[in-house]
Amino acid sequence: MSGILDNCQWPRCCESCELGERRNVVASIVAGILFFTGWWICFDAAAIFPDNSVFNHAYHTCGVISTVAFFMINSVSNGQIRGDTYTSGCLGQTGARVWLFIGFLLAFGSLIAASWILFGFYVVPHEPNDWPGIAIFLQNAFIFFGGLVFKFGRTEDLWG
Repeated sequence: MSGILDNCQWPRCCESCELGERRNVVASIVAGILFFTGWWICFDAAAIFPDNSVFNHAYHTCGVISTVAFFMINSVSNGQIRGDTYTSGCLGQTGARVWLFIGFLLAFGSLIAASWILFGFYVVPHEPNDWPGIAIFLQNAFIFFGGLVFKFGRTEDLWG
């Protein structure tokens, strides 16, 4: 049985979008903009609702954990995960894989916690101001997608 998507093709406009050597630069800029936008949204909600009654400032913990996960995910290269470049150290390739796995666990966990904050404390009780919950969720979503763009949008072929 032939694949259903065998005859599907990308639009013609995408053929001229070859980034080549600028791929790492574009991925880094896009990831930085996503990371910045996430924190900017959270700062906006904290500035609009400075008191703890509407916006509990303990909810910033999700963004901090998401930021730590961003750095953990991007601190190991794909070569270290494959075992091409990292052969020594206290744990070697296994340690790099465990580090990446824990980073992804923290990233997914903070995104799930942000959605729990949004729905558990703002949407379901029907608070009059939903913006703090939306801001916390958007912050973590932007940081999460920024981390994915920075990890998988770059190529290591251009480094050496």
